[in-house]
Amino acid sequence: METRIIDGRKVAEQIKAEVTEELQELSKKNLVPGLAAVLVGDDPASQLYVRNKTRTCKELGMHSETIELPGETTTEELLQVIDRLNQADDIDAILVQLPLPDQIEEDRILLAVRPDKDVDGFHPLNVRNLVSGKVGLAPCTPMGIMYLLKSEGIALKGAEAVVVGRSDIVGKPMAFLLLHQHATITLCHSRTRDLPAVCRRADILVAAVGQPALITRDYLKEGVVIIDVGQNLVRTEEEGIRLFGKDSERISKIKKKGYTLVGDVHPRDPIGVAQAVTPVPFGVGPLTIAHLMKNTATACRLRRG
Repeated sequence: METRIIDGRKVAEQIKAEVTEELQELSKKNLVPGLAAVLVGDDPASQLYVRNKTRTCKELGMHSETIELPGETTTEELLQVIDRLNQADDIDAILVQLPLPDQIEEDRILLAVRPDKDVDGFHPLNVRNLVSGKVGLAPCTPMGIMYLLKSEGIALKGAEAVVVGRSDIVGKPMAFLLLHQHATITLCHSRTRDLPAVCRRADILVAAVGQPALITRDYLKEGVVIIDVGQNLVRTEEEGIRLFGKDSERISKIKKKGYTLVGDVHPRDPIGVAQAVTPVPFGVGPLTIAHLMKNTATACRLRRG
């Protein structure tokens, strides 16, 4: 079987094109959506992620604000920042970059964000809407994946979908979004018995467990569509050769940058078995930021009527 590699960057551009059209409509009412990103500490990965988000905002013509706080920030201090952003009329969407330092009570912070500005869809009101099928603001990665499946013409009605990983940000919302499109859902986790056998039932397999190259050929049935959400670091040449082969350009990346990325799915095993697969990188990653822009525009439209 010929396996199609899905370029997430192209799908992300489609999402951003739709956002651009929505921004043009909003501009007729003198509305410019605003996104505030709150970053606590100096984690390099989080800093890069926030920079990419704010850069995309500027590219599309949205207002963006980045609040960088020291790693020793307390829960009460962060709550004061959230309160200010909740009241700011030029801010339609608030994103608190996770994970937060250990001393901060994460649940209190996420609950403090106004639900109509909760661009990540973490507030209990938005979770309730997601569970009931009234999706307004939902987590960006699963929403981006749903857009990708639709744009690629993947049939969901009646399909058996297996989601590996039960996080609040990907696994659980992914399961509900697929369920609302009439797929039959199995949500797996680290304690699932005989995980390979469960995965082999999947017409659509979403891997979001955070374990590098966990999903190998014996997890796959022929013709499966694989969505690989994993973003795991490979730092050694030995590991890179095992995963990608000694002649892969990824080995030179490890030598040059000190690392490369691998998903939760073994990078070579789906070829010839899967109908389609998202690569790592350039698969799901670009969809997350693109749908964040869409959520920001949606938040502006809903909040300002």
